[in-house]
Amino acid sequence: MERIKTGKYRHFKGNEYRVLHIAKHSETLEDMVVYAALYGRQGVWVRPASMWNEVVERDGLAFRRFEYIGE
Repeated sequence: MERIKTGKYRHFKGNEYRVLHIAKHSETLEDMVVYAALYGRQGVWVRPASMWNEVVERDGLAFRRFEYIGE
């Protein structure tokens, strides 16, 4: 799996997020991405790291779920 670094990312639907930390799930030890929305109420979320770098398909086109855009 490609290393996920802290910093700003753009979701394939257009919103921007900041990765804050990589954490471990307490039961499974799975890597989890802790990230904050950079729009709206700026909530903090977690997502399995295995999903972070996934390629998703939309309207017949393939996109990375999150694209790194900088610090």
